[in-house]
Amino acid sequence: MTDDTGDPAAGDDDSAVEAEPVSDDSTAPDDGPTDVPLDRFHEALEAEERPVATASEVARRLGTTQAAARDALADLVERGDVDRLDVESDPVVFYPSDWGALASRERVVAFPSRREIVVDRPTQFTRARLSQFAYLVDTTGTEPGTRGYLYRIRQEDVWAAPFEDADALIASLRAVLPRRADHLEEWIRDQWRRAHRFRLYTHEDGYVVLEAANESLLGNVAESHLEDGQLRAPISETEAWVNEDAVAGVKRALYDAGYPVEDDRDLETGDPVAIDLTTDLRDYQETWVETFLESRSGVYVGPPGSGKTVAAIATIAAVGGETLILVPSRELAEQWREELLAHSTVDPADVGLYHGGTKDVRPVTIATYQIAGMDRHRSLFDSREWGLICFDEAHHVTAPVYSRTAELQSKHRLGLSATPVRETGSEEEIYTLIGQPIGADWDALFEAGFVQEPEVEIRYVPWREELARNEYASADGRERRRLAAENPAKVAEVRYLLAAHRGKQALVFVEYLDHGEAIADAIGAPFISGETPHRDRAELFRRFREDDDDLDALVVSRVGDEGIDLPNAELAVVASGLGGSRRQGSQRAGRTMRPAGSALVYVLATRGTSEEEFAQRQMRHLARKGVRVRETNVAE
Repeated sequence: MTDDTGDPAAGDDDSAVEAEPVSDDSTAPDDGPTDVPLDRFHEALEAEERPVATASEVARRLGTTQAAARDALADLVERGDVDRLDVESDPVVFYPSDWGALASRERVVAFPSRREIVVDRPTQFTRARLSQFAYLVDTTGTEPGTRGYLYRIRQEDVWAAPFEDADALIASLRAVLPRRADHLEEWIRDQWRRAHRFRLYTHEDGYVVLEAANESLLGNVAESHLEDGQLRAPISETEAWVNEDAVAGVKRALYDAGYPVEDDRDLETGDPVAIDLTTDLRDYQETWVETFLESRSGVYVGPPGSGKTVAAIATIAAVGGETLILVPSRELAEQWREELLAHSTVDPADVGLYHGGTKDVRPVTIATYQIAGMDRHRSLFDSREWGLICFDEAHHVTAPVYSRTAELQSKHRLGLSATPVRETGSEEEIYTLIGQPIGADWDALFEAGFVQEPEVEIRYVPWREELARNEYASADGRERRRLAAENPAKVAEVRYLLAAHRGKQALVFVEYLDHGEAIADAIGAPFISGETPHRDRAELFRRFREDDDDLDALVVSRVGDEGIDLPNAELAVVASGLGGSRRQGSQRAGRTMRPAGSALVYVLATRGTSEEEFAQRQMRHLARKGVRVRETNVAE
């Protein structure tokens, strides 16, 4: 690790597997009597990683003398909280009287050099604390009361942590860990310092200035990582005039160097637009909006059904300026218009749509990424003095729009996503060009009932036709993947699942057109694909949303993956498409994540093929979000 005078290091990763001892505040043991509450005895057992402990072991873990520990343990025995066992020729051991209480307790184990925290049966308080500064890597167990959680503290988590200073962050960390972890705290403080070494601000004469915490930073770090022309000229020993067109490049280069830039520039608010929110926000939505208004940029991250669109409308009203909303599809553009009119006082005449079917620029304009990325529509970005740019499904910020986004750094920027990972896997592009993540703990939303937690079942389907099995065996590459996806046995499995849940509004997702048509024919449902005319798509989605008695199932291709609001979907069957991106599983499961009703998701994978691996990968991805997942082998 280097200091601020040289290039940063990302921090070394220790590959040790064993839990490390972490320091505490103890110095020399106290010879006086010691009160050992039952919780402290439990901590000593956890530190020993044994269900029993001797008085000397308790003394060592609690930093007292053996005599004092023995007296305190005797008090616990007298109260009935602890039992003792005399073993001939061995020391007396102590153990909790109520073994169940020990088994059901939350337990936290820290691995400081790996910056990982493992929590068994965490309370909602612990999960909420950890979500502020740590990334949930994985979960184990299928029921909320039995889950174990693995968290990792990454540098970007520290950089984005919502605290006034490092002391507040460390205090939150100490509230979670059973003992102090000095090495980890030192690393966190270093990362916090890095996140506050550079700042962009607007000079009184109107130009943008990059300010460094000291002269060495500006000379050794900034100038060595920035390209020629990004800085126009130094204006002091710690400040430099930034080329207006290079703001995004400066932020990205310093982020990659390990120094995220604080953006305190005066941003444009655009011409005013008359809009007020008419819907009450949930507490966490209010927190999202307040956090955004403080930083004036960010990405709302939450599961489908958590109300990201309503929070975005509240943000539009709070900023109060003309707004450009970018979305992946026409259907989503129409849906956004409906949501704006339903949840705000905006005049319908002030809302325009800009896509392949219509090009109407208004104070609030909703455009598709495809159109916005075309050179001949470049004027869209300059046609009005936009105060806010909203990127729905932010992982869709395509390369052309990405380059335009670099030119929009003087605007307020808001992203929305359940899975803020671009197809390239580069979260940094989203966070540096749009803003840092602003989100909620998925488990907390499930437990509070704001979002219905889906039950996901991976069903491994066998080959039932010898011809199909042989074709798969002799194929390779993409053809092999297609044949596994189109296993004819899946058609019968879809029919079986829909019959088993008769009466539920069902979505069936497919990857390939032929497969979609075969399933649609088998179950007597419409098939919506990219070839379906937009008008027909919109009508079918409308009928599905309105619980049309003649339409209780839809078969959809990838057009159903992105943001289409189908709140009454009670059942989803992913029949194929397991080779898609890692966010696709969340999106398809997410079609059933709504505040009410049951939520069932079945994922079909052909047994003995690469689909098994893809299914298990999606299962791990969903488990990290707190979603319950189980596996079933379908009979031959």
